[in-house]
Amino acid sequence: MALITIIGRGHSGTRAMSHTLYASGVYMGSSINLSGDKIPPHDLYEACRVFAKYVTWQGGLSWDFSTVLRMAPDPAFIKLVETYLADVLSRTDEHKGWKLPETTLIYPWILRMFPDAKYIQWFRDPRDCVMDSHKTDDLRDFGVEYPQTDDLRRRRAISWIYQYHLMQATPRPQHTISVRFEDFVLKQCATLRRLEKFLGFSLGRIIVRPDAAYRWKKQPEGYDFDFFAEPIRKMRYEK
Repeated sequence: MALITIIGRGHSGTRAMSHTLYASGVYMGSSINLSGDKIPPHDLYEACRVFAKYVTWQGGLSWDFSTVLRMAPDPAFIKLVETYLADVLSRTDEHKGWKLPETTLIYPWILRMFPDAKYIQWFRDPRDCVMDSHKTDDLRDFGVEYPQTDDLRRRRAISWIYQYHLMQATPRPQHTISVRFEDFVLKQCATLRRLEKFLGFSLGRIIVRPDAAYRWKKQPEGYDFDFFAEPIRKMRYEK
């Protein structure tokens, strides 16, 4: 009876995976919003702020995660996460889990708390991710320091690269799969077969919109940043 969670920044298309799990009989919490988020989120938001106390900003786009990777989770953090997940953890359903993009901000300690969980690492072309606003755009709301900027799109891009670096720094879980949003909407059947093999049960099919992929190509310039170059190359996206 392993937990399932989705690790991916807001506006990376994680709602598609959450809706798929829900449609497949996975218990995703007693209250879920239209984005497939388990709500209310406030205890997990506060857990993010506890976690951030142990992350050191080194200037520019560099953060030191060594402390959070080395230490056991703060007891206050554990209490907040257990409170947020109380309904999920108390269930006896064969398949259960949750989705909330802010979980990505605390990924290393979530892995410490739930080492046997199944983690779906969810990626999307960062140029699409920064097109729209999200709660995590201003990392200072969650206690994370970063270069000050009044450019809203750049602020979103910094939030994206911070979460990307944190995901890359976190040791790979025992049970994990990496999925690109673009593959999910353009090659849904093949991607679902991969996910079914990983999860060990059949998944329902939801309606997907192929035009949701690579939206940045149809927009004016301004969605690309030099620090996206390395992630774009590693995730095999077009330049």
